[in-house]
Amino acid sequence: MRLASAQEIRKWEQGVMEDGLLTAAALMETAGRALAEAVLRYAGGLPLDGPFMERLLGSSTPTALLLGSSTPTARSDGDGVAASCRPHAGAAQHGTRKPKPWAILVGKGRNGGDGLAAARHLAVAGIEVLAVLAAPPDGLQGEALRQHRLAERAGVRSIHYRPGELDWSRFGGIVDALLGTGSSGSAPREPLASLIREANGSGLPILAADLPSGVDPDTGAAAEPAIRAAATITFGLPKRGLAQHPGAELAGEVLVAPLGIALEPANSTDGDAFEQEGGDTARSSREATSESGSAARPVFLLRPETLRERLSAEPLDRRAADSHKGTYGHVLVAAGTKLMSGAGLLSASAALRAGAGLVTWALPAGVASAAIGLRPELMLAAVPDGGSGDWSDSSPEELAALAEGKDALVLGPGIGRLPGGWLRRLWERLPPRLPLVLDADALNHLAAEDFTAWPRREGGVVLTPHPGEMARLANRPTADVQRDRIGSAMAYADGHGAVVVLKGARTVIAAPLGAAYVNPTGNAGMATGGTGDVLAGIIGSLLAQGRPAIEAAAIGVWRHGAAGDRAAASRPSPASLIAGDVIEHL
Repeated sequence: MRLASAQEIRKWEQGVMEDGLLTAAALMETAGRALAEAVLRYAGGLPLDGPFMERLLGSSTPTALLLGSSTPTARSDGDGVAASCRPHAGAAQHGTRKPKPWAILVGKGRNGGDGLAAARHLAVAGIEVLAVLAAPPDGLQGEALRQHRLAERAGVRSIHYRPGELDWSRFGGIVDALLGTGSSGSAPREPLASLIREANGSGLPILAADLPSGVDPDTGAAAEPAIRAAATITFGLPKRGLAQHPGAELAGEVLVAPLGIALEPANSTDGDAFEQEGGDTARSSREATSESGSAARPVFLLRPETLRERLSAEPLDRRAADSHKGTYGHVLVAAGTKLMSGAGLLSASAALRAGAGLVTWALPAGVASAAIGLRPELMLAAVPDGGSGDWSDSSPEELAALAEGKDALVLGPGIGRLPGGWLRRLWERLPPRLPLVLDADALNHLAAEDFTAWPRREGGVVLTPHPGEMARLANRPTADVQRDRIGSAMAYADGHGAVVVLKGARTVIAAPLGAAYVNPTGNAGMATGGTGDVLAGIIGSLLAQGRPAIEAAAIGVWRHGAAGDRAAASRPSPASLIAGDVIEHL
């Protein structure tokens, strides 16, 4: 599923209205009806998803949501309002009691208009509502003003909010329709800030319209304050900010309500050609990663159907009956030192589990003897090191010679410090068509070099940084990287001709001058040493099996997270998960 930017949504809405296909009133009416339906189902203790509402659920763990990792605690009182978006035992027995009113928080723009349309539909359905206006009625803009008049005719009572005057205990729930995709995620001004704080502090379940107020629609960055929702009903397409933390957490469960017409954002770039060929050299990376350019480029939620439709790949491989080990490639994993040999073992073992026909683990000769028999399926290659057990005493020419005839190289996990220029010498001596995965220490060495001046390789290159490594590569503060993970990954991929896998909650995979993908699989139990080494091995294995770099990275990240979800489900607590568990659940 496509993750839309605010710019795409604006262009799409403008396009359908200019073409006379839909009016602003029709769009608002459809959104309001969907929002009202969600309130009715929620108040009745019913699941929110249905024929016209899709909940984006995890494909590998039924309890894990693709968008929104946690749901805030909300009061479940005697009128049958659930504490989450799932059915609850008390709903049916209290179904005959009159439900408490719902408070609809109304901003002055289109998001507020959606809330007012929902208020009218709820009133017609017999649910008492109170429209809490953040601005006086004459301050409502455009279609929102008309919706206010329609709501009044339907018997909806409205008040102009004043801090501290509302008795929140009389309500059964809240609809947040204050700020939508037109906001930038900057700190809400008064009286919005006070209204958001009161709503969050009320203990009531909050359903957000399109996205929680205070969350940036493109990056997921959250202002102070921002709405903490139990669920978000997003219209047409999920917004990018709902797939990135902290927006993902603040949104709670995310459900997509269609708007009655297929969404095709205007002036969007498909990106397929870039992904397959590594980028259009005639187009500058500066143009591609400008604010407007990156916002218009496609970003997708990485689900099994995304792999099939976008990358023509199956999430899990099927093997031909007459295949053999040579069919599935030979991976060389150069990883581990005397103090960090486990990193190499994890990465090489993961390459095996991910389906490579052969895996050779190259490590310094000084520690090679200790690795014999640790994983009998692995072949070992001892790289001369003068007996030190460190890569710093090895020759890049020796490793380049080992790479001859291999189908992919994974370099970096646990290799430690290297002499200046070592990595550049290796880069220039490796077979030019050999695909590479650079991880961990290899990325730290890369950050110290002028990587933009290095010759481009014919084979695909995948970089797998965590946020700190990404910050060093891009020479930016880690907080800046985290503030816009999609943009950060896109910018570096474009500037360096490599696929970037920016690890973390909601890992981002970006192709040079092409599309980006946000991965929903995985869990907090995977925040433990060695899981990144496992991911590098998986991607290297898929490269060796002949997959293009963007495809290997996307499938590898999805499988890695899905295996982590299965591993966590098998443990008493996700906190007890270790990297080896992920390998065993591939």
